[in-house]
Amino acid sequence: MHALAQAPFDSDATYSVSVRHLCDFAAKSGDLDLRFKPTPTAKEGREGHQLVSHRRGPDCESEVTLCGSYKALRIRGRADGYDPSCNTLEEVKTFRGRVEAISHNHTQLHWAQLKVYGWLMCQERGLKQITLSLVYFDVAAQTEHPFNEDCSAEVLETHFNGLCQLFLTWALAEIAHRSRRDGALRELVFPQLPFRPGQHDLASRVYRAVLQSKTLLAQAPTGIGKTIGVLYPALRALPERGIDKVFYLTAKTPGRQIALDALQKIKGRRRDFPLRVVELVAKDKSCEYPQLVCHGESCPLARGFYDRLPAARKTASATPWLGQSSLREVALAHQVCPYYLSHEMVKWADVVVGDYNYYFDRSAMLYALTLEGHWRVSVLVDEAHNLYNRACSMFSETLGHAQALALRPQIPSALRRELNDLLKQWQLLSEQALAHPAEPSWQLRDELPELWLRALQTFNSAAGDYLHERPSQAHGELLHFYFQTVGFAELAAAFADHSLCEFDRDARDALDPRNARDALDPRDAQNAQHTNGLAPSRVSWSQAKPSAVPAQLALLEQSAEAASGALTLRNIVPAHFIAQRIEVADSMVLFSATLNPADYYTNLLGLPEDTWVTHIPSPFDPARLSVRISPISTRRDDRAGSLDALIDIMVGQYRQKQGNYLAFFGSFDYMEMAQRRLAQCHPEIPHWVQSRSMSESERDGYLQAFEVTGHGIGFAVLGGVFGEGVDLPGDRLIGAFIATLGLPQFDRVNQAICERMQSRFGKGYDYTYLYPGSQKVIQAAGRVIRDASDSGVVVLMDERYQDHRYRRLLPVWWQIMV
Repeated sequence: MHALAQAPFDSDATYSVSVRHLCDFAAKSGDLDLRFKPTPTAKEGREGHQLVSHRRGPDCESEVTLCGSYKALRIRGRADGYDPSCNTLEEVKTFRGRVEAISHNHTQLHWAQLKVYGWLMCQERGLKQITLSLVYFDVAAQTEHPFNEDCSAEVLETHFNGLCQLFLTWALAEIAHRSRRDGALRELVFPQLPFRPGQHDLASRVYRAVLQSKTLLAQAPTGIGKTIGVLYPALRALPERGIDKVFYLTAKTPGRQIALDALQKIKGRRRDFPLRVVELVAKDKSCEYPQLVCHGESCPLARGFYDRLPAARKTASATPWLGQSSLREVALAHQVCPYYLSHEMVKWADVVVGDYNYYFDRSAMLYALTLEGHWRVSVLVDEAHNLYNRACSMFSETLGHAQALALRPQIPSALRRELNDLLKQWQLLSEQALAHPAEPSWQLRDELPELWLRALQTFNSAAGDYLHERPSQAHGELLHFYFQTVGFAELAAAFADHSLCEFDRDARDALDPRNARDALDPRDAQNAQHTNGLAPSRVSWSQAKPSAVPAQLALLEQSAEAASGALTLRNIVPAHFIAQRIEVADSMVLFSATLNPADYYTNLLGLPEDTWVTHIPSPFDPARLSVRISPISTRRDDRAGSLDALIDIMVGQYRQKQGNYLAFFGSFDYMEMAQRRLAQCHPEIPHWVQSRSMSESERDGYLQAFEVTGHGIGFAVLGGVFGEGVDLPGDRLIGAFIATLGLPQFDRVNQAICERMQSRFGKGYDYTYLYPGSQKVIQAAGRVIRDASDSGVVVLMDERYQDHRYRRLLPVWWQIMV
């Protein structure tokens, strides 16, 4: 863990800004245009810059560090190259396609940056004039396209001063805001005194971790107020550590709202409390015109976006609380896109609340902005036990033969050869698999098939060039397939023993259109019981626009019979990727009620060796929670035979004390089987059931059934949306039945994961089955006791809970009866 140098606030009197951010703020104009442009990868960009540098003479300087000042501003940056022999300063921009296709507003921005570098060079070296060279480098053809302009120092200074003056007013306001913010945070009083038992201990450890730039893994029991117990000390440490921003990251929507509620309590009744809070909401929930494309020729909120952005930004900065509704109100008042206004306001926020993916995903916006802005950030990861599965999904990808077949009838003639070559390689893979009929259809490969991967890369290159030349055709199934193939190729380049390479000859999960329809609803990822908590694939149509889905499904239905399998890169140890995000943060606090054992999380998430680990003991009276084991078998083969005994246990407890109960099962099938038997044998007992795909309003309706004066049993899936993050205090919930150990399925994929975990960590069974299962059980049981006044019962319905291997992972404060 380290602190990034050159944070925006150099001192109380100066504001530091990069040349790039200065120009982004003051020189951007025109439309928001998110139409496809095949830009070089980061690797191609670095290699392109290096190649241009190597082509220059030995006396040329590269990566020239420059800095300068304008009143309270300190401007910094690095020019790509300077040739003193001809007094030429270069700025290199890599691209693909035709140089004429680079948009005017991008070129205008590039010249603005180069002219700022030009003035900084003139000022530093006492030059009266300089030649500026904007070099566009084509990474495919490896050709340079230079555009030169001779500029006097006087002209460049005027340009520099004009941009700085535009930014200065904002910078002075930011300096004043920072001073007010830090002063208010130093005087901040905990809003819910007295502290709950255990809450003060948690808060003090978070405060020290943020202050000392550490990573903290904090396990604290459900119900002590972890959210406010983590947010408050992190905010108190901001002025002492010089933190620019706090990112509060959640796994699910309810966690985001809990964080916002806690921040409201911390701010108290002071509407003018100087703390800017921005809520990040998924694009599909904040887009005003989901049927339109994000560019000025289609969407009115994209047209002239950057021309109207300064006024919208000014209004938004004066609105400290930018939740979803208030941010939308500001955006529509200025006729700009709410989603991208929220991204802009992240740059000026003190606290950002959003999903894990904004910081940890492959294209994580918060992570990228932190790097670019040299921000010093403190990252708070809520319900951190979820991060492992989510991270695995972020760095996994599946590509199916059926997807390529579905595209073939529509493929442009210019790309037909490349797609056919890829299809041929799919066929060869299938034939090779069929040549060994004794082997299972699912196979684990030591490496990716070389010829197949080469064909994929050839297709990507050709498709990228084609789409760049024809931006009007950059939409629909071709673009969607291209995005997935590029993503697959990127993960293939990073393939190592942290991931599995699988070939499924049948690939029914990836190819069956019925499963594809399920994949269209992202909520299913929270509801379904996939292998070890991981979705079997990130199918390419899962994020498609609704209008594109029926056509894609129809093509899949036509080509499913001819399909020849799927390749999956399944990440199982995301440490390699997550460690980079942790390193960039100044401090990181990962907290949850289930982070035991610590080595499971430190190893899989790549936490630093000096990570602090703390376990806050439960403050609750053990006598208030009755935990008992009912020794029946819930193994798959025994479920039908033990179903009547299971129902008798539930009904007996319900009649002993009527109230609201949650009943958790290991799968939807098992849950539905038990629900039908209860309805058949005891129709007088009210009950309600989690469906396989629930909207937010349906989830709310499910939870509203738990009335304080009501009684009945809610059926739910263990590890699903009602197994954690649900707060039903007091008599809204008095007990839980858990009819499973929560273990992932014993199948070929999990066996492969188990073997890999054994080879890497020496704990294959524990890492693959035992720890994920106990995690879900503890989270589900945690719904019962929410504060010190609560009481209730948890019934563990499985004979295996009598085994020490499973008992030792349950909370030590539980007094378990058999």
